[in-house]
Amino acid sequence: MDEDSTLSKQERTAVKERAAELKKQARNSRAKDKAAADAEDVRAKIAGMPDGDRELAQRVHDIVTDVAPALQPKLYYGQPGYARNGKVVCFFRSGQQDKERYSTFGFSAQADLDEPDGVWATSYALTDPGEKAWDHLAALIRRAAQE
Repeated sequence: MDEDSTLSKQERTAVKERAAELKKQARNSRAKDKAAADAEDVRAKIAGMPDGDRELAQRVHDIVTDVAPALQPKLYYGQPGYARNGKVVCFFRSGQQDKERYSTFGFSAQADLDEPDGVWATSYALTDPGEKAWDHLAALIRRAAQE
C-alpha cells in the first residue's frame, strides 16, 4: 500500500469496478423506466383517438406486440411507433387526427422490406381492413422487425 493512500491498488480497482456497476444499474433502471413510460404514452395516445382510428390503432398495436415483441412502443411525431434500439421501425398515423382521408401504417428505412426489383411500399392505407389484410400487415411487421 502507498504511504499516501488509504486504499491499496486492488481496493481502488474494486471501488472503480463497483462504481461502474452502480452506474450501469442506474442506466438500466432509467432505460426500463423510460421504456415503461413510452409504452404507457402509446397506450394513452391510442385510448385518446377518435372512434374508428382508436380501434385501428389498437389492432395494429396488438399485432405489433404479438408478432414483433422486440419492438418497443414509443411516440413518433405524436403517434404510435415501434422501435428497435431506439429507432422507429414502423408506425401508425391517425387519419382523423391528421385531418386526412384515411389512417396509415408505415415503415421507416430501419425496416428491411427491400425487394429485388427495387420497388416496395413503405406506407399502407387503413380504412376497414379484413382479416386477410391484417394477416398481410402482420407478415410485413414480422419481416420488418427482423434484425
